[in-house]
Amino acid sequence: MNLSLSHCHITVNDPDEALSFYRDGLGLELRNDVSNGGYRWLTLTSPSQPDVEIVLSQPGGGRSPEDAEALLTLVTKGSFMGAIFRTDDLDETFEKLRASGAEVLQEPMDQPWGVRDCAFRDPAGNMIRINQAPAA
Repeated sequence: MNLSLSHCHITVNDPDEALSFYRDGLGLELRNDVSNGGYRWLTLTSPSQPDVEIVLSQPGGGRSPEDAEALLTLVTKGSFMGAIFRTDDLDETFEKLRASGAEVLQEPMDQPWGVRDCAFRDPAGNMIRINQAPAA
């Protein structure tokens, strides 16, 4: 059996703001921009991992209005970890994303569990961590 990750959802309230963060700030490539029933979702990929798509979806797509509102409240409060990315140059990635205007939660630092990482908040409120790839 061969099992691999193909898609990972990140809930965002404003797809255009999120696209600016993930495409322009992080350098992901837009693969799909789909609208359906008044909602929109975007899929992005990393050039180094094109078979895994990050799906930016709105909280109201496929949910009751009450559930969508509850989810949006949690997202905008920063209650969710959006994703953890890995880069081969953490300092360069950090400076590029910071220069884009992204909210810095933590500058690059060595963690006691062995990784060097930094953290940002995306425009929706999700925490995004980026860590340094181990030396080859």
